[in-house]
Amino acid sequence: MQVITIESETFQNLLEEIGEIKSKLDDINKVKPLSETWLDNQDVCQTLHISKRTLQHYRDTNMLAYSQIGSKIYYRASDLESFLNQHYTESKFSSKKK
Repeated sequence: MQVITIESETFQNLLEEIGEIKSKLDDINKVKPLSETWLDNQDVCQTLHISKRTLQHYRDTNMLAYSQIGSKIYYRASDLESFLNQHYTESKFSSKKK
């Protein structure tokens, strides 16, 4: 086995660098829950395959909740999911036991 010696100050700097790398990796590995994800108009239109005008109608009629900051509008992914679930129609062939 080979023994390598380094100065105490260099070793402390190395430990600090490793700590910073670990902290950054921890931040990268954190997965935000769906309810914390925010989508803009373009994201929602692409997801639902609708026009901007249809999306505006959903806002105007309070069908879909949103948050507005200046001229930018955001939607919670969880609200979008709830919106889709509210309008879900089950097929007559879906997993019903006879």
